Amino acid sequence: MKKVIFAEFGGPDVLRLTEAEEPHAGPGRIRVAVRAAGVNPVDWRVREGQMLKAHPIELPAGVGLDAAGVVDEVGEGVEGVEVGDRVFGEGSSTYAEFAVLDAWARMPEGLTFEEAAGYPSVVETALRVIRETGVRSGQTLLVSGASGGVGSAVLQIARDRGITVIGTAGAANQDYLRSLGALATTYGEGWVERVRRLGRVDAALDLAGSGVIRELVGLTGDPDKVVSIADLAAPEYGVRFSGVAGSVPDALAEAVALISRGRLHIPVEKSYPLAEAAAAHIDSQAGHTRGRRVLVV
Repeated sequence: MKKVIFAEFGGPDVLRLTEAEEPHAGPGRIRVAVRAAGVNPVDWRVREGQMLKAHPIELPAGVGLDAAGVVDEVGEGVEGVEVGDRVFGEGSSTYAEFAVLDAWARMPEGLTFEEAAGYPSVVETALRVIRETGVRSGQTLLVSGASGGVGSAVLQIARDRGITVIGTAGAANQDYLRSLGALATTYGEGWVERVRRLGRVDAALDLAGSGVIRELVGLTGDPDKVVSIADLAAPEYGVRFSGVAGSVPDALAEAVALISRGRLHIPVEKSYPLAEAAAAHIDSQAGHTRGRRVLVV
């Protein structure tokens, strides 16, 4: 089978599409014929060697956590899923023609494989960081870097829970944030005052790692009300860095419920063939994403 790997840490050029042995579903797992794989910032951070403490790996290594595809192997002890089912979920080395998933759910009706591949890690992260800020219905959440996949999910999930959301993003994405129900403003010089004019901030999320932790603490008045998924220096300000996943099965179940109710939709900004994984990483690292980027297998 074809699989994207890297044999050394480094830039996008270390990624290689190669022939590899097919993986097989062990106990409690399933194997899918991958139709699409989500591209997440953690993928290129692992490729660069940034995540070795949290994700120790042996080289050469595969890439990717999220996938959508068709079940073609069911491991021992697995119930409720059969060969031929269309599923999306999280596993390892998903930039490949076949991948083993540790957590999965049946794809909601009307969702394409490309769309479905963009949800698993994104929704788990969004649910986790909203919970970690402690923000509640009737309060206001500030989201710095709100137009990407996690931001798109946070805005919609928070609004579904009765939380007012202020989102910052580039000028080109202001209408997109508003379409998701957020109060939108641009980042850049004067952004703190623009946020203050939009209202009080009860909690804040840093999703872009753009060096704004100090300002977010100032806006909330409490480092315990700020969570970052992108700035490793956050703990220096007393702010939680959230990098350890919670329950992916629970997140997938909530994603299915929200999608089925029409309360969650994350657009696919761009799809790439498997051979262009390096280009997908370059674009992901550049930021300014609206929704998700995925690889089509």
